[in-house]
Amino acid sequence: MSTHFSKGKCLYENPLSSLDYVNDWVLEGKANVTIMDNSLQLENRLEADKYGDKAHFVFWCPVQFPDEIIIEWEFSPLREPGLCMLFFSAAGRDGEDLFDDSLPKRTGMYPEYHSGGIDAYHLSYFRHKHREERAFRTCNLRKSFGFHLVASGADPLPPVEDAISPYYMKLVKYHNHIQFYINELLVLDWQDDGKTYGKVHKDGKIGFRQMAPMKAAYSNLKIYEAIKEQ
Repeated sequence: MSTHFSKGKCLYENPLSSLDYVNDWVLEGKANVTIMDNSLQLENRLEADKYGDKAHFVFWCPVQFPDEIIIEWEFSPLREPGLCMLFFSAAGRDGEDLFDDSLPKRTGMYPEYHSGGIDAYHLSYFRHKHREERAFRTCNLRKSFGFHLVASGADPLPPVEDAISPYYMKLVKYHNHIQFYINELLVLDWQDDGKTYGKVHKDGKIGFRQMAPMKAAYSNLKIYEAIKEQ
């Protein structure tokens, strides 16, 4: 039986319905950031066929969040192929702030995030880029430093043409315990032993990553304190 967590105090709330709400967010890589239908729409600015991995990007919320949080947002896939990911508990490898000038520059290339100057967890929840991903769809949780696949679960999200959006996404990070839900369906439930792949990551930043040519919309981002139910 899965452990349940409830929402405590709201730490951050952003409807993502205006560019004014993301004017302090940090874009790494090149992307078109627009608002449509009261949602934040993200798509690559560089052509995927021409620029390859350089066309991908990450859009970071600038707020530093504590450990033991619940992250909620609404997600709408608009164009594929592509991949969508959430970074969380992201910080420098020696505890630096994610945006510390001493850290290596990041430009959206994936190795900069999993084998560069930062530690983080990264959840891939819409993996429709490559043919093998579309043929057998999973949500993947990885831990870095390193490219460690620590958990997988069946992905209930359909292709764009069948989507009834938005989808309600919820991620629980409670010390070493990570859970991920889509429309309240538990997809992943994993506990980090703090040994196999290094120490448990705690405080840090969150960010949305997309792999070109994916286009997607995001809205109603909320972060709460997580309370473990007895």
